[in-house]
Amino acid sequence: MITPEELAGVAWHISTRSANSNGQCVEAGPLADGSGRVAVRHSRRPGAEVIVYTRTEWRAFVDGVKNGEFDFSPR
Repeated sequence: MITPEELAGVAWHISTRSANSNGQCVEAGPLADGSGRVAVRHSRRPGAEVIVYTRTEWRAFVDGVKNGEFDFSPR
């Protein structure tokens, strides 16, 4: 479980593509402990639950996004 102290050092990032989504976006940022773990939260609920991914999990997700694996838009 992630502690509030660990989250205090996260430099949160929002995608520039989220600018027109009325705040309906996620924020992600690396934990400051040097572990390579990445925390993810809902931007409109920053005090709510946070999901933490390992470096390997995050890399797999990013690679999948780049390869179009999560393109669920109508074709």
